Order: sequence, then structure tokens, then C-alpha cells
Amino acid sequence: MRIFFSTLGGSLRDLAPIFLTIAVFQLLILRQPIPDLGALLSGLVLVVLGLTLFIQGLELGLFPLGESLAYAFARKGSLPWMLLFAFALGFGTTVAEPALIAVASEAAEVAAAEAYINNELASKASYAFELRMVVGLAVGIALVLGVYRILRGWPIQYFILGGYIGVIALTPFAPREFIGIAYDSGGVTTSTITVPLVTALGVGLASSIQGRNPMTDGFGLIAFASLSPMLFVMGYGILLQAGQ
Repeated sequence: MRIFFSTLGGSLRDLAPIFLTIAVFQLLILRQPIPDLGALLSGLVLVVLGLTLFIQGLELGLFPLGESLAYAFARKGSLPWMLLFAFALGFGTTVAEPALIAVASEAAEVAAAEAYINNELASKASYAFELRMVVGLAVGIALVLGVYRILRGWPIQYFILGGYIGVIALTPFAPREFIGIAYDSGGVTTSTITVPLVTALGVGLASSIQGRNPMTDGFGLIAFASLSPMLFVMGYGILLQAGQ
């Protein structure tokens, strides 16, 4: 219980600036009463409890799971299995990411409204599904590259710099309809499901390999996971445009 209340206090501290900002602007700037105060306070309580339980779940479940899997694969010493696991982890967590599902669904609705695709349920579902698969594939490949970088000890800055140069180079050639989606996809992939497991994988792997530093080598996989979808979604758009 002590751990729970400690996490609860941390959640209240982290959310306090948001609550204060809303209250100040609502009461002092807009000078309007807070609508449906009872429901709002109930919602805030649920947010605090939800965040507290989520953080505890990460600390008790996802972080240890990711690290233990990384240790186990490092002890096994099989590079193909390690890379296959990295790809499966990146792909699986990404396609299940709630933020990506929401963005893909919204993108399908807008594409249908702009007559880019047929305004039919099947067409919109297919568009959203393909977008999620492309982003999942991008993150899976990114984690394979990131894990291989950790194993080899290569500097991360060259990969990140090269990736963003590629993003800038692809942007003028990508269809306008895909540029914004591509850039947003890079952000929504690194959310509630992906980040904990990917971070634990990188830190656990760097900790289990002799000569690797968890601080300098274990982090950086999230950057790979957020960069690659921008490249892949714009590339997907270019391929679709070429096939029309």
C-alpha cells in the first residue's frame, strides 16, 4: 500500500499543473463557472487513479517482463531469434497501440470525406488497416535496426541524422494527403503500449551484454520507433500514387 500511495502522490503532483491551468483560465480569464462540476471532479478522480494504476502496472509487469526477455535472449546468444523477437515486439505493440488505431480511423474518415477513397465502410476499414500495418512494419524494422546497433555498439546519432535527412528528402515527393499522416504516425506509435516494452528491451539488452552501458546504449529505441513510420508512410503514399 505504501508503494501505491507513493505513486498516487506522484500522479497528483504530475497532474496538478494541468488542473491548475484549466481552473485559472476558466475562472480568471474566461470568468465562467466550471460546467457540471460534479462530473468533472469524478472524471479527474478516475484520471488520477487510472494513471496511478497504469504506472504501477508498468513497474510491476511490463518493465520487468521486457528486461527479463532481453536477458533471456542475450543469454541464448542467437542473433536471428533476438532480431525476430525485436521485430515481433515492435510490430505487435504498434498495431495494438490505441493512439495509432484512433489516428488511422480518423485518417480513413477524412480520406473518404475528401473522396480520396470510397465513402464505404469496407474502404475506410481497409485504408485504416493498411495504414496500421505499414506503421507496424516500420516500427518492427526500426527495432531490428536498433537492437543490432546495441549489439554492435554503433553510435546512435548517425542513424538518427540519416533518418531525418531521409524524411526531409522524401517529403517533397510524397502525396500531400500522406505527409501530415506520416508525421503524426511518428508520434502516436510511441505511446502507452509501445514505450514501456521497447524501453525495457533496450535497457535490459544493454545491461546484459558485456561492454555495453545501459545509459548510453540502452536508450534510443524509441527514437527509431518514432522516426521510421514517417519514412514508411510517405513511401507507402508514393507507391500508391505511382500505381494510380
